[in-house]
Amino acid sequence: MSLQVEKMEHNMAKLTIEVSAEEFEKALNGAYMKQKKNISVPGFRKGKVPRQMVEKMYGVEIFYDDAANALIPDAYAKAYDEADIEIASQPKVEVVQIEKGKPFIFTAEVAVKPEVTLGEYKGLAVDKVSNRVTQKEIEERLGKEQEKNARTIAVEGRPVQDKDEVILDFEGFVDGVAFEGGKGENYSLVIGSGSFIPGFEEQLIGAEAEKEVEVNVTFPEEYHAEELAGKEAVFKCTVHEIKAKELPELNDEFASEVSEFDTLDELKADIKAKIKEEKNAEGKRRREDQAVEQAVANASMDVPEAMIDTEVRQMANDFAQRIQQQGLTMEQYMQFTGMTSEKMLEEFKPQALKRIQTRLVLEAIVKAENIEISDERLDEELTKMAEAYKMEVEKLKEFMGDAEKEQMKQDMAVQEAVTFLTDNAVDK
Repeated sequence: MSLQVEKMEHNMAKLTIEVSAEEFEKALNGAYMKQKKNISVPGFRKGKVPRQMVEKMYGVEIFYDDAANALIPDAYAKAYDEADIEIASQPKVEVVQIEKGKPFIFTAEVAVKPEVTLGEYKGLAVDKVSNRVTQKEIEERLGKEQEKNARTIAVEGRPVQDKDEVILDFEGFVDGVAFEGGKGENYSLVIGSGSFIPGFEEQLIGAEAEKEVEVNVTFPEEYHAEELAGKEAVFKCTVHEIKAKELPELNDEFASEVSEFDTLDELKADIKAKIKEEKNAEGKRRREDQAVEQAVANASMDVPEAMIDTEVRQMANDFAQRIQQQGLTMEQYMQFTGMTSEKMLEEFKPQALKRIQTRLVLEAIVKAENIEISDERLDEELTKMAEAYKMEVEKLKEFMGDAEKEQMKQDMAVQEAVTFLTDNAVDK
């Protein structure tokens, strides 16, 4: 295999990769061997037709695609290793020459990792962090604990109120005709939860048990069911049960039941300490984000579009995996939200560009400040990981190759760069 690298504008490069005629011939024969059991020609037993006969009948090009598909991945992988550039995108491949008896030639257009020119990154102004905890914040946290431990009781003798849980039947009509998916029986709904389309839940406030009420709504213009989008509808609803939450009293008994503490004062003190800890962590993150954003804004680089596209595809794959973990397919998600693949990829672009720029700038700071992660630091991090995974650290090291350890060092160095930026920042 031979390789030529042509550098292009906007941090793009074209790799011209040539595979010898002998290797191409092997690939052609491999394609024939793979397919021959399925080839049938009159006068020959199935799977016994000579390659020359197949090529004579169907043309010598019949095995070209399979041979090219077999050669390109390995040849590109070798070129990737040999090229004296940092490739930062998936390749755009184009076959230049494919002819029996001649070398197989193809090009791979790729993005090259951009050079970064750092601007000001020391002494950046960031928000001063306050970790003061107010009495109101403590009471709000206690209120949430009350909500978690509330009892749901049946309510009689009064109509539906906000925050109630109701069990109801409903059926929806558009222009007097019932529509598909608009009917429910013994459906549990918390008033004010926002589970139904805007305006539906509010109109149930004041409804009495076992008395039919009509709810008039307009479906949003962006509603996932196109036949209902923007349409006015009437729902005939009957509430069968009304339930309300009964909050426990805030006292020492409550504190001992919901926590490890014996008194309400002790619980409040613990809540205050936790809120302060959260504010410290949030303040640290905010200062880091502000310092990084300014360092990125002050730097300059030319990020190629192909690099952004590669990051966008990775983000889309990650998103699809998260959706699947929630028990949905991407097709279902698209149907429920009205999203399209093209729209999703377009919406990911700004975030993808920000991710790339941030990583490049932080890597440039690592280089400028000679930030290095020692083997000892790496071992400390691996020990923490092993403890988190409840496994022996030596076993974890066995699972990781040199490339993974080097990548981990780079990631740790980038995080050190974030710490460097924040430590060298000043309060606004």
